[in-house]
Amino acid sequence: MILLDGKKIASQIKEEIAGRVGEIVKSEGKTPHLAAVIVGSDGASETYVAHKVKACKEVGFNSSLFRLEEQVTEDLLLGKIDEINNNNDIDGVIVQLPLPSHISEDKVIERISVRKDVDGFHPVNVGRMLIGQPAYISATPYGILQLLERYNIETSGKHCVIIGRSNIVGKPVAALMARKGYPGDCTVTLCHSRTRNLEDICRQADILVAALGSAGFVNADMVKEGAVVIDVGITRVQSNETKSGWKLLGDVGFQEVAPKCSYITPVPGGVGPMTIVSLLANTLRASLGEIYGRQRTGQ
Repeated sequence: MILLDGKKIASQIKEEIAGRVGEIVKSEGKTPHLAAVIVGSDGASETYVAHKVKACKEVGFNSSLFRLEEQVTEDLLLGKIDEINNNNDIDGVIVQLPLPSHISEDKVIERISVRKDVDGFHPVNVGRMLIGQPAYISATPYGILQLLERYNIETSGKHCVIIGRSNIVGKPVAALMARKGYPGDCTVTLCHSRTRNLEDICRQADILVAALGSAGFVNADMVKEGAVVIDVGITRVQSNETKSGWKLLGDVGFQEVAPKCSYITPVPGGVGPMTIVSLLANTLRASLGEIYGRQRTGQ
């Protein structure tokens, strides 16, 4: 069994990005710039945003954090997004989800400029990704692809089973693993809460991606010998084993599943670090205009 060390690979990619940033600053005098918008004071969202801001600093990016109160109106939030869209100094923008119930996430996502949508959630980027055109790929799926590629895991002709059909992970991973090229060329089965005979389907997987948000859901009986297992889940549970009184668990029962695997991601330290570094990679691409060209005022 080989551990897919997301922390190690993310560190390598950060070094590569930092080197590229140094070249850009020297040749163009411009530093890539990521803006984050957070509404309210949700603890998990605060932690995620703090990690992203820290990661920006590590690779030499500029970052801006815009905090809005939980009671902010939808119109005011959309206005803030317009302001960021029109700021030529900012290359990428993320709005931390979830948002308060009185604000439409769809409206917010669609308001972000396609060329600054480094989260890869805008329908245009999703559509372009689906048909194989250049696009910003949402960070977690992008990170999964990077792990597979950096560990030289064969995907062509393999059966990839994905548990979970979210717009952020399950659906895009299914599309990406089925696409022509590497990583890709898989036969893909996308499973969800209504899937019958789920255990039997999972046992057929050469590559199993668990992204349903249920701690320890995948057990050893659901995994065939030699499978590659990607655990996207992360659930915070109480524990007497740690000083903090909490620990993080994935969707896979690691201790019982790992001995059967050829490769497996740990939680934490697997997909999580790759998600953040993939956001940085998208921001770098945005700053270079690799997909939509350089930004002009109002775009």
